[in-house]
Amino acid sequence: MTVSENQVTWLTQEAYDRLKHELDELIENRPVIAAEINARREEGDLRENGGYHAAREEQGKQEARIRQLQELLRAAKVGEAPTTNGIAAPGMVLTVRYEGDDETEEFLLATREEGAHGAMEVYSPNSPLGKALLGAKDGDTREYELPNGNSQKVTLIKAVPYKAA
Repeated sequence: MTVSENQVTWLTQEAYDRLKHELDELIENRPVIAAEINARREEGDLRENGGYHAAREEQGKQEARIRQLQELLRAAKVGEAPTTNGIAAPGMVLTVRYEGDDETEEFLLATREEGAHGAMEVYSPNSPLGKALLGAKDGDTREYELPNGNSQKVTLIKAVPYKAA
């Protein structure tokens, strides 16, 4: 996942601090992984050295996560969750009803990182559904395109600020 140059990610201060802490820990752990790779390299033939290859793979995963977090935090807009009800915006819990369905669905409109510690489903404001609902008021019906090319109508039943559990 990369964040485009013009995309801003909304994060609460708590989520920003949590992600920054994770980034700091990963950066601090770099020498540990490098030492592990060196130790495994000393064991001999690299073609048959599973420990060496596992350590290199772990290093690659950590470096990818470091780059992801750096990009996310660089583009983040830190602020409080919205406090007004009734308008779909990042940080709001939306209750929607899809056309042709009697049931409602509830989800958090935010980045995956923002909602990472909750049990609630999270939809990105940049997803087709998220884009369609941004700015909608309670009772508004919007339409968005499904992956198969069909259109889906969705009605915003209510939008309320997210409260972390």
